[in-house]
Amino acid sequence: MGAGDDDERVGNDETRGGERPTRPKVDDLLDELEVLEAKIHAPEAKEQLAETIRLARRLDTRGPFGNVVTSFDRTDAAEALVGSVVFGIPMLVESGTLEVGTFVASHVGYLLGTLAFTVALVYGLLYVADFQEVEIVNPVFGLVPRRMVGVLTISAVTATMLMTAWGRVDWATPWLAACQVSVCFVAMAIGAALGDILPGT
Repeated sequence: MGAGDDDERVGNDETRGGERPTRPKVDDLLDELEVLEAKIHAPEAKEQLAETIRLARRLDTRGPFGNVVTSFDRTDAAEALVGSVVFGIPMLVESGTLEVGTFVASHVGYLLGTLAFTVALVYGLLYVADFQEVEIVNPVFGLVPRRMVGVLTISAVTATMLMTAWGRVDWATPWLAACQVSVCFVAMAIGAALGDILPGT
């Protein structure tokens, strides 16, 4: 059989009925591996298969802005800092920030709800919104994603330092000052999450 016959046969396989077959995706591979995992009972074999599944997940498709993201390093921290400052500057100079802080200081339920919403929104930006494929690796205490901890910590520290350095809060009244800082923290946390995730590192 000649090379021409081989080429013709391949061409026929690729264009059955004039249509190209759907190219298998990583999700298809994962589905097959998970089915196989359910049929395996030997502990060693299950562990090897689990490692294969983890590797396959890292081969998943890229998000719109870049690669699959697993680590949170100094570059990510710097991007989060820049994002928090960019989003936080308007809050620092806006008098409404202090007014809102004064309000939530006397309405603890609203304060807790605001902070919970902020944490949920940051989690959504990092891990749910399809900006990038972000994997949770080695979470803190086996539960809290390190990237989210980093983003929230950078936002909180930046908000506290800038609000204090610019004389926007008076720590003689610590509860009121903390509530006013928390209002600025909301915007900075969102900015930090976007700053970290959008560059595509």
